[in-house]
Amino acid sequence: MLLVIVRLPWVGDLGMHAATIQRLRHSLLHPGNPLVDADTPSPYYSPWMLLLGCLARVTGLSVFVVLRFAAVIGLGLLVSGVWRYVRTLSAARAAPAVALLCLLLLWGPSLFEWSGFLGLNSLALTVSYPSVFALGLAFHFWAWLTRALRGGAGTGRAVWPGLGALWALILLCHQFTGVVASLGALATLIAARPGRAVLVRSAVAVLLGLLVLWLWPYYDFFSLFSAGAGLEAIHRPLYGHLLGRFGLVLLGVVALGLRFRRDRWDPLVIFFALGVLVFAAGGVSGHYSWGRVLPAALIPAQLAAALEAVDAVNAVRGGRRRTVWACALGAALALGVWTQAGTVGYVVRPSALPEVVAARYRAPWAGYRWITPWVRYGDVVMARTRPARQIPAYGAYTVAPGYPDVFLTDAGRRETAVRRYFAAGTAGDVRRGILRAYGVRWVVDRGSDAGTGPGLRVVARGPDGQVLYRVAGS
Repeated sequence: MLLVIVRLPWVGDLGMHAATIQRLRHSLLHPGNPLVDADTPSPYYSPWMLLLGCLARVTGLSVFVVLRFAAVIGLGLLVSGVWRYVRTLSAARAAPAVALLCLLLLWGPSLFEWSGFLGLNSLALTVSYPSVFALGLAFHFWAWLTRALRGGAGTGRAVWPGLGALWALILLCHQFTGVVASLGALATLIAARPGRAVLVRSAVAVLLGLLVLWLWPYYDFFSLFSAGAGLEAIHRPLYGHLLGRFGLVLLGVVALGLRFRRDRWDPLVIFFALGVLVFAAGGVSGHYSWGRVLPAALIPAQLAAALEAVDAVNAVRGGRRRTVWACALGAALALGVWTQAGTVGYVVRPSALPEVVAARYRAPWAGYRWITPWVRYGDVVMARTRPARQIPAYGAYTVAPGYPDVFLTDAGRRETAVRRYFAAGTAGDVRRGILRAYGVRWVVDRGSDAGTGPGLRVVARGPDGQVLYRVAGS
């Protein structure tokens, strides 16, 4: 993963996070929309991204270098968080290492990647994202809460306000991971069956966390609860191909069943049940964005599989059945390695890989550094959706955002304008009117008739036949 960070492959939301740091490095107090030239708040302006923006502003480092620092810190938090949390579940020395293997490899025979999901290939592409940072904090949060409920060292009065502030920080940094962290905390609390005094302290922690959320100045956190309608379509795929993507996790579900037989109040069992309940409710109700809570079901199952295997190996008189269990997990992890073998291509030239492994490699996006000698910070670029997900990373704006934006009220009008501009047969004067309306200085396209009309001049040519046009008079 450290070698992956050196390369920092680009697929998905990397451009959004780079653009967020770009805006913060230029204006910490009023950064505006990360993607388009509009004065709107954004849920991407989290405490973590604010810190990264300050780092970029003070050091002058490229946003991609800053994202590499973010990746190292996020990866360190994740590994140490898993270690600390697993230590609250098992004293076996091998447990944290086996747990990490299960979190990375125990998924399914079909490759799957999404931010907030810890498959090895997914982590390679999202390691610099706030979701990894938030998930690392979540594991530390669960470990800290577990120890506090057990009344161990460091459980003084200051611990509970600290837990409340940490809970709010996770929610602000990545809202979906914050929900997963909340379900894990609720499961831990239910499993502990605490007395009245602990419940009062927990309530104080929650109230403090809510106060932090309310006071955060960069966006209204609570308004996100009414802004989910625009996110349902993009999350609907989370409810498809479940067996192919997550089939190996069924081994962990069996392990959870064994844990349930031994302890009806097992925290991993309760955590899994809460995750499945919310995920299923999202599918039934059509709130597909609730599918992002799926790690709340996957993580406890993966950890249960790891712990059951470690116990089987460590058992002096485990018997054949428990030996078979450990062997089954080993076979499942081997299949997980094969499924995600293409991840090696992010640190080794694909041409140097065996053909069967290279076939599993997915090339990252090329980026748009080739336009930066001409396009300056704050310039507006007319581009389709795929380029619009990358161009703002270099400081420019696009006419329409490349991602759903819950706070941009005219997002639909902007998307319509882009579609109309690039539609075949659109009249030249209509295109010029769209360019004027949004202050467009540049057009990026693959040489279609949208870029050959009057008033545009070819400036540069990029990969895949793309062309950068300058708008006359800009």
